[in-house]
Amino acid sequence: MNSQELVGNWNYPTSIIAGAGAVAQLGDCCQELGMARPLLVTDPALAALPLIPQALETCRNAGLDVGLFSNIKGNPSGQNVLDGVVAFRDGGHDGIIAFGGGSAIDAAKAIALMVGQRRPLWDFADLDDNWMLADSDGIATIIAVPTTAGTGSEVGRAALITDEDCRVKRIIWHPRLLPTRVILDPMLTVGLPPGITAATGMDALSHNLEALCSPAYHPMAEGIAIEGMRLVSENLPAAVENGHDITARMHMITASSMGATAFQKGLGAMHALAHPLGALYDAHHGLLNAVLMPYVLQANRSAVSAKLERAARYMNLQNPGFDSFLDWVLRLRERIAIPHTLRDLGIDDGQRGLVAQMAVVDPTAATNPIALTAEQFGELFSRAVKGEL
Repeated sequence: MNSQELVGNWNYPTSIIAGAGAVAQLGDCCQELGMARPLLVTDPALAALPLIPQALETCRNAGLDVGLFSNIKGNPSGQNVLDGVVAFRDGGHDGIIAFGGGSAIDAAKAIALMVGQRRPLWDFADLDDNWMLADSDGIATIIAVPTTAGTGSEVGRAALITDEDCRVKRIIWHPRLLPTRVILDPMLTVGLPPGITAATGMDALSHNLEALCSPAYHPMAEGIAIEGMRLVSENLPAAVENGHDITARMHMITASSMGATAFQKGLGAMHALAHPLGALYDAHHGLLNAVLMPYVLQANRSAVSAKLERAARYMNLQNPGFDSFLDWVLRLRERIAIPHTLRDLGIDDGQRGLVAQMAVVDPTAATNPIALTAEQFGELFSRAVKGEL
């Protein structure tokens, strides 16, 4: 890089309470932030588990008149957000508790944005300076409590929402979507089944890995990313194989937040492809990134070899270099039962042209280490479908 390229716009995460049992402080956090009638937003599967009644009871014991909204899809839609806004307004709520995985937290953040807006949701898609169209004073205060270790949405300023009419995922961005308080409690992830632990953990890895490989200038994010990758390498298998390993769970939920902190440096082709595939096939975002990972690494090889050699050394891999890093990714995926191809997820390349066109204009494509054309995205997609490394 020359001196003209050494520029950046850097932001770091918010106030975080971390540790086993930290969720017991949820009611106190609400009170400290001036909430009296928070709306807890989660997904329907989580709402049916004991975690949510326990969280609601914690809030009620603190004297809070807390409400619940859980009408959220696995890939949250614009309609889910609008329904949440209605619930917020009808209940007279004054803050948002985003409680759950990335989908619930993304939906909750979008709801918090929209409760005070008069413009439609898609006006705030992350294009140009759209965020400046929002009434910042109308955005509800957010407390985030993740129950998965993957997206890191709890420390992000964006929400990924599916526009079902256009069959595309849109990034809704505003600086005030960053939660004011985050609670990282590994005990909340203990009940995750091995498959979800694996997929979300690989999502955390993809965030750290693509942030490291991004060509943007951000040494602090790069340092966070490489340590996040080490935490995943040393703890994801243990978290998958023994879900009650609290130490591994703590390191993974931390690595997740680190990945989302680091990817302000940028993401890349994994996400540029995962976003349209998630919108078109309603597939799990983390699992898509996990499957796409080695194919994207190969496509970017000429531009990322030096960084991956450095990462391999830091992670204490034998014969550190691109090949040893790629071999580690493949071994890790096999150990935690990640499918090898998109075909294994029920995805074929029949919509190759559409996927390629959607990927090349996805905002995350801009920071891929190599500028890929639509044709190259199409070839990359086909390779991931067929398993051609």
